[in-house]
Amino acid sequence: MSARPDPEALVAGALDRVAAADGTEELRMLEAELAGKRSPLAAAKAALAGLEAGERRAAGMALNDARRRLEEAMESRRRELESSERQARLATERLDLTEAVPARRRGHLHLVTQARDRLEDTFIGMGYTVAEGPEAETDWYNFEALNFPAGHPARAMYDTFYLEWGPPESTLLRTHTSPVQVRVMERSEPPIYVVVPGRCYRVDTPDASHLPVFHQIEGLVVDRGITFGALAGTLDAFTEAYFGPGFRSRLRPSYFPFTEPSAEFDITCVFCKGEGCRTCARTGWLELGGCGMVHPNVFRAVGYDPEVWSGFAFGFGIDRLVMMRHGIDDIRELITNDVRFLRQF
Repeated sequence: MSARPDPEALVAGALDRVAAADGTEELRMLEAELAGKRSPLAAAKAALAGLEAGERRAAGMALNDARRRLEEAMESRRRELESSERQARLATERLDLTEAVPARRRGHLHLVTQARDRLEDTFIGMGYTVAEGPEAETDWYNFEALNFPAGHPARAMYDTFYLEWGPPESTLLRTHTSPVQVRVMERSEPPIYVVVPGRCYRVDTPDASHLPVFHQIEGLVVDRGITFGALAGTLDAFTEAYFGPGFRSRLRPSYFPFTEPSAEFDITCVFCKGEGCRTCARTGWLELGGCGMVHPNVFRAVGYDPEVWSGFAFGFGIDRLVMMRHGIDDIRELITNDVRFLRQF
């Protein structure tokens, strides 16, 4: 008859070896050695067959209890080792994303970019969204959809860079950001409250106030019951929000093919605060841009019913705004990249 196995003797050293395991791979090997098919526990279980029935039951319970304690010890140690190995791996793979602030400033955003960012923030604060579009446009988006039919005399206001793409004079570099307004209306249903900043192109000889490549920002509102008074109030709210308390806007009659009625809008002179100076020709006002109620033909071009929807649009040059705000008298300073000039801002 077989001798009764001693479970305590079998696991006495096994538990210490499990606790001392240095890694999950070592623990896996210990598991096979201490609890596998050829382990002392497996041999002790096989030996139970030679015991008397009464002893077999008691010895089997003791052996199962020993195996349970050993398996719990191995599972607990496995969790500890996996956690420590995971932390070590994360520490090894960790990327240092700490911002390095140089002791000496290397550069900063250009004046025009600063102005564009601030304008976008101002209009977003007023409830508008920002839209962008392609700089290479079709004649339809740049002119016809905006009520500039072929041969319209107003096209002479826009000296255009045409591209050698498609039929003659069918593709061009956009002369204003208004084509994006048409694209927004094509893909969206009213109400629409959007501003469109971007780069524009016209065949201009560079001088103190003109560049062939310049920047504009335009706004478009389409909703029910929009009036000219809403346009005037919006421009006044923008002027105060952007320039500060005490600055106002005013409107003067003008003409644009895509708005009717149309107006030029002026703002309080940023240099004399309305008192009158050489810059504003003693009027206390500076011209900023154009605006007006969206022409019904523009609505028809995008499939809007002008009997249901109304809206207004406005736009002005970002470069000109930068010149006014910082007292720059030559727009070419913005593109010469003279660090002596750029460092001032």
